[in-house]
Amino acid sequence: MSTAVAAGARMRACARVATESAPGPEGRPRTWVSGLRSQAPLKLFSTRAKEGEPSAAHRGVPARVSVAAGAAGPIGGDELRLEVEVGAGSVLVLSEVSPSLLLPGREGRLSTTRVRISVAAGGTLVWLPEPLVAARGCDHLNEVRIDLADDAALLMREEVVLGRHGETGGRVRLSTRVRRSGRALLCQDLELGAGAGRTPVVADGHRAVGSVLVADPLWCAQEARRRPRAQLLSGDAVVTPLPQGAALISALGQDNAALRDTLRSGLAAIGAPWSPRPVPPPP
Repeated sequence: MSTAVAAGARMRACARVATESAPGPEGRPRTWVSGLRSQAPLKLFSTRAKEGEPSAAHRGVPARVSVAAGAAGPIGGDELRLEVEVGAGSVLVLSEVSPSLLLPGREGRLSTTRVRISVAAGGTLVWLPEPLVAARGCDHLNEVRIDLADDAALLMREEVVLGRHGETGGRVRLSTRVRRSGRALLCQDLELGAGAGRTPVVADGHRAVGSVLVADPLWCAQEARRRPRAQLLSGDAVVTPLPQGAALISALGQDNAALRDTLRSGLAAIGAPWSPRPVPPPP
């Protein structure tokens, strides 16, 4: 493990995980971690299942990696980067140990987290990060760029909580771009918290905002009746079909627990193989 480079009050760090697939027991392919690099405060380590995973994560024997923060933040001025390469035919479940608390820095500096992901042919990524908690006074950009092969599969969750208990939330911007074979699948920008009044997206008094994107290549080939349909799950959640075999669950909640429950109900509405399964007991 190397040490991040600090410049004044600014910290820069980059972590990377890569996977490959190899023959496993009983003919099932097994995923192994071929590259794992941590840089403080980003720490990566192999782990067991943390929460219910979709059965799509068990097309082979998956690899599981968690991200842990070795320090508070990111703090204004920090620049963090995470790079993920899911190799051909491999399955990676990527999670986080705890929520990320976004904190203000000196002189109102912007903090950034940039995530770059590629999923190769036949690969599957189930990405289940914990929420971003936007503390009062923070200013944060969370930028995600994902490239999927034509037959790659993806489940990606994003959650934001505006402020700690009894606190007005700071400013956070989410910029998400997902492409399949070079073609745009999802382009979404969301700005929340202080100074976000110019955006058309309104949280309507809710403190938690989130979404789950599911991209399943089988939906591209199946009949229209087999694909997810547009539906209102409740007054605060909706399932929206997307082109290229994808669907987006968008939801609001009064807190993160309520938001997480609503997102799970959205996955249940989409059905197999993306509805959550119980956490398996430890071996």
